[in-house]
Amino acid sequence: MAVQDAHARYARIVKALLKEEGVSVGAETKGFGSSALKVHGRIFAMVDAKGSFVVKLPREKVDALIESHAAVRFDPGHGRLMKEWAALEPSTQEKWPALAREAMRFVASKK
Repeated sequence: MAVQDAHARYARIVKALLKEEGVSVGAETKGFGSSALKVHGRIFAMVDAKGSFVVKLPREKVDALIESHAAVRFDPGHGRLMKEWAALEPSTQEKWPALAREAMRFVASKK
């Protein structure tokens, strides 16, 4: 899947999640250099420049995704891998909607 396809898939997720309470997205909502989904002002999902879908999840969930080869730990570009952020390859697109909802709930629970 090309980067353009990843952004199209992400746009469908955004459209679905904007119906949820406290969820926002837009040009003013930038995170890690990418338009990001937020819940109550906190980022929980985005697509990076490489077309990977990036979500914030509990560290144990991120570790499991990495072990299953579905994701890598997200690096925002300065060499510091983020423990609660997973970057999923475009080939895992069928998992994106469920993981986006899980990330939304996880971030919302950390108010």
